Amino acid sequence: MIDFFNELFAPDKVDEAWMIIQNQFPTAIWETVYVTILSTLFAVIIGLPLGVLLVTGEKNGILPIPSWLMQTLNVIINLLRSVPFLILMIMVFPLTRAIVGTVVGTEATVVPLVIAAFPFVARLTESSLREVNPNLIEMAQSMGASPVQIIIKVMIPESVPSLLSNATIAITTVLGYSAMSGILGGGGLGKIAINYGYYRYKDLIMIAAVILLIVLVQLFQTVGTRLAVRSDKRLK
Repeated sequence: MIDFFNELFAPDKVDEAWMIIQNQFPTAIWETVYVTILSTLFAVIIGLPLGVLLVTGEKNGILPIPSWLMQTLNVIINLLRSVPFLILMIMVFPLTRAIVGTVVGTEATVVPLVIAAFPFVARLTESSLREVNPNLIEMAQSMGASPVQIIIKVMIPESVPSLLSNATIAITTVLGYSAMSGILGGGGLGKIAINYGYYRYKDLIMIAAVILLIVLVQLFQTVGTRLAVRSDKRLK
């Protein structure tokens, strides 16, 4: 163990790692944050309406849709959630190339990340909306509110704390996926960890990349938790 640490923190390796950290880590951190936030944003844009539809479109929901369509949506969401991210990333290479023009790099990572994340966001949204007190919905219906008004003015506002908490889970999950994408040519800290830690056996650089990923997760989690707490009416 002592020999391992002596080798890990050898002066020449520390100097090399510090040079790489100074030259490459700022860009890698920006790429990771950029891809994570952008992918989560698109995943929410797609997944939030789907989650709403999964709740309101049921047979006894406020905006029922045909049962075959509901079953199809559930099957598609479950299938996409069941595919491991690396396999999904390979499967959508043609779509990524069609949209971005390449399957390698930071921008190309956004497409598979969104496809992997929006079913997850849809399920999280569904879970949040099911926590809304049914009495509030019935009261809104008795007052003549339309289904769209109930969704916008009752269901979503009442579930904001839960939605923010689940959005935090989603963004940290996407961050983990973005790190995994480094294996298949994605950018960011994942690429550095794979290229230097796995292919070149430079453990110190890999450890630094992992520590930064942990710091980013903690940062997103802290911000998300505080926003959820501040939006919770029960705590005021």
